[in-house]
This record gives sequence, structure tokens and C-alpha cells, in this order.
Amino acid sequence: MSSYAKDMDSTDSLVQIIVRQTNYTYEEAEEKLKECNFNHINVIKAFLGIKEKPEKPIKSVNQEIYRQLRYKLDASMSEYNNKKEKEKEKEKEKENTN
Repeated sequence: MSSYAKDMDSTDSLVQIIVRQTNYTYEEAEEKLKECNFNHINVIKAFLGIKEKPEKPIKSVNQEIYRQLRYKLDASMSEYNNKKEKEKEKEKEKENTN
């Protein structure tokens, strides 16, 4: 089999996969496959409406450590403040009842 025949064979199998997974006709599937640079997964995702997630910028280990520390400290401080606020409310209720 020549290289061209193998490419056509694999293209045909990709189109068949797309046709089975979507409502596209053979011609539509072939056209969409060409639009997506012969990536059948992207064709199916586009049909289903699945958007690609934007890649987050790669951070250094140090940046990630400090980000997690800030998050943890913020969470613990908000928890502490909520706890103190509830205690004050309970004290006010006790004073009002007495």
C-alpha cells in the first residue's frame, strides 16, 4: 500500500468515527475533519460544544508555595473572624436575655 492509500484509509476511518459519534453526514464530517487539521477528537468536541480550557501560565515552585500559603492564611483568618463574630452575637444575646 502506498503512503497516499494509507492516509486515505486512515482519513476514512476518522470520518467514520465522526459520523458514528455525531449527526454529520460523511461529507460534513470530512469537511470538519479538514477544518480541524485531521483531529477527530476536536471535531467531536466542537459538535458537543465542549470548549478547550485555557492553559494556566506555568508558575515556579516558589510562586505556587506562596500562593497556597496566602490561600490557607486567608481561609483561616476568615474562619477565625466568623467564629469571633458568632461569639459576640451569643454574648449580646445573653446580655439581652439577662
